Amino acid sequence: MPAELISPLLEQPASEITLSESSDTEVVEAAVFSPPMAAAALAPRLAQQAAASDQVGGFPEEEFRWLRTASLLTAPLSGDLGGADLMLPNRTLELLQTLRHVGRGNLAVGRVYEGHANALMLMQRHGRAEQIKKWAADARKGHLFGVWNTQAQDGVRLEALPNGRFRLHGSKTFGSGAGHLTRPLITGALPDGSWQMFILPTDEQPTTVDPSFWQPLGMQATASFRVDLTNAEVGPEDLLGQPGDYYQQPGFSGGAIRFAAVQLGGAEAVFDETRRFLRDTGRTDDPYQRMRLGELAVLIESGNLWLRGAADHASRPDADANADATVAYANLMRTAIEDICLRTLQLAERCVGARGLLRPEPFERLHRDLTHYLRQPAPDAAVADAGRFVLEQTTPAYSLWQHD
Repeated sequence: MPAELISPLLEQPASEITLSESSDTEVVEAAVFSPPMAAAALAPRLAQQAAASDQVGGFPEEEFRWLRTASLLTAPLSGDLGGADLMLPNRTLELLQTLRHVGRGNLAVGRVYEGHANALMLMQRHGRAEQIKKWAADARKGHLFGVWNTQAQDGVRLEALPNGRFRLHGSKTFGSGAGHLTRPLITGALPDGSWQMFILPTDEQPTTVDPSFWQPLGMQATASFRVDLTNAEVGPEDLLGQPGDYYQQPGFSGGAIRFAAVQLGGAEAVFDETRRFLRDTGRTDDPYQRMRLGELAVLIESGNLWLRGAADHASRPDADANADATVAYANLMRTAIEDICLRTLQLAERCVGARGLLRPEPFERLHRDLTHYLRQPAPDAAVADAGRFVLEQTTPAYSLWQHD
């Protein structure tokens, strides 16, 4: 990777990074005790900065410096590794609230941050003790993690070398944060065809970033480029877990609640901007606008109740043992959040009209970003799988999800 693309987060220790506005000291202090509070305090600043990085090839570098200063990059680590224990099942609600607030500030930042959190959680779940210690130290130094799994026909393969190492061949697509992530968690095929995770130090190994792949409707600042890994090498110390671990349930499909939380944050930002626009244009007395805002309030609060429900289910002691139920509930939640977001966009459009869709109104960017981000893989299969699960049950509806 070219030196100029290495993350600027690595330039100095987190303790030496200062924020330019004194009011932001609240962010640092809050993060020590509560990642959701830290993210909530940072969200307005992320929103104010969002337009600056909203361009193809852009990336919110400064925003991730702020996240590091607020201790949010290490929050998904366990406490003994310098984190805030957001990886624990009983802290799922705090994790989702943190993601929601970051998404409320900037969906592009939320997308990359969710991948960073996902990688750290997978690392702690499947890594060996010495690997976890090493990668946690990297996170504390400011290395950005992420997950690159999507690929096309020229997908990633690991060629076994005589010295026990592996040479990589092929590419990943939609590599969010490409050129800025220095510790992406990547999946690839071993010689026997099995699927293996590994974490590649891209500041040490050659990769080729193809920005021409990423010409999106929205989420421009995620830098989700095509990345050619050919000729990079990894050793046994870089391999994470056993072949097939990446697709273990409920972790694989159940993780959808994380990106849904970021999406809900985007819907909240749309709500806030719509209300601000109506106030600025003196249209708050219109009875139809009041009706629409009432409907929007119902949608947003419904989303937050789904967030709590998903967190409650994921934090149950038997969540892993009853993987089918956990995945089904996650699929219900992601489906509900998608519908809430789509309906929020439609109502907001009617509220602001053509004028509100013009740049530099923030609504224009929010609409593009949320519309694009909602296009997650296999939405129909997700709801169909939830339907399959409930059809196989004989439990009455009131106790289908083991509610009291």
